[in-house]
Amino acid sequence: MSEIRIAVDVMGGDHAPEETIKGCAEALAAGDSRVKLLLVGQEDKIKAELAKHKMDETRYEIVDAPEVIGTEETPTVAIRQKKQSSLVVGLNLVKRGEAGAFVSAGSTGALLTGATMIVGRIKGVERPALATILPNEKGWTFHIDVGANVDAKPSYLVQFAQMGSIYMESIMGISNPRVGLVNIGAEKEKGNALTKEAYGLLEVAKGINFTGNVEPRDIPLGAADVVVCDAFVGNVILKYSEGFAKAMLGMIKEELMSGFASKIGALLSKGAFKKLKKRFDYAEVGGAPFLGLTGLVVKAHGSSNARAFKNAIRQCSEFIDKDITNKIAQSIEMNKPTEEA
Repeated sequence: MSEIRIAVDVMGGDHAPEETIKGCAEALAAGDSRVKLLLVGQEDKIKAELAKHKMDETRYEIVDAPEVIGTEETPTVAIRQKKQSSLVVGLNLVKRGEAGAFVSAGSTGALLTGATMIVGRIKGVERPALATILPNEKGWTFHIDVGANVDAKPSYLVQFAQMGSIYMESIMGISNPRVGLVNIGAEKEKGNALTKEAYGLLEVAKGINFTGNVEPRDIPLGAADVVVCDAFVGNVILKYSEGFAKAMLGMIKEELMSGFASKIGALLSKGAFKKLKKRFDYAEVGGAPFLGLTGLVVKAHGSSNARAFKNAIRQCSEFIDKDITNKIAQSIEMNKPTEEA
């Protein structure tokens, strides 16, 4: 039984280190017994939080990192100057193979920049991509890219589709996942130069069940299992989805509390609404995987609570166990252009 080693940035996020350590404790208590956590951060603060929880000392180790990168710092400068920060130390653990994955709720810019500079890309991957899973009325949709490549080439989108397909099939158990290209219309000729060329490449790509263009309004309806786009479009969809879900749940609550009869209905429907709210809670997913690297890096939400960290660790464990990195490498190799040497 091989050990699964996951590094966690204890200092990253709005509620660090309290919620981070609490989430780590919950992950070890409920998760795969093979998991060992590398707790990266300021040792004295980590020990102070560990004293509040019962954790098997054989299943974690502390990796001291005295510096912290703030969200206001310039990513490239911070990565180069703060070599002893929890973020840089954690990424180096993945680079050296001492950890199979790294979870951080710290600066998104610094994490993505550092992951690319330190961990490095899988051979053949043009650009790593940040992805997330959002609920639809039938299940879940994998969105890629949502934050890493604002300006993308058509060939990037093909690789995003390959990586997303592997993730959904291996982690979510969806056989031959449907891939859609985010566009302003369903017709093949719709869109800009990027989407038109990407459409043609996706049509002939191996190992991809490409089903055509998907309009944003159809994504929540489950029109595709994987949707690909550049990070500008993807981030707009993500941010709008988060805001819309929050507003909709708020409006439903307001209406249910507006009168006596509706309050009775709310009481009877409490269980259903609780389940609905849970589906839209980012903490249930854990974090956004940064795919295309030689090791897994997961970006947790800045306001992540213990449950979010627990689920991010579970996500990492499944990713490593299913050997997703090697599967992506094999897919990229299979689909490399024939004219390459």
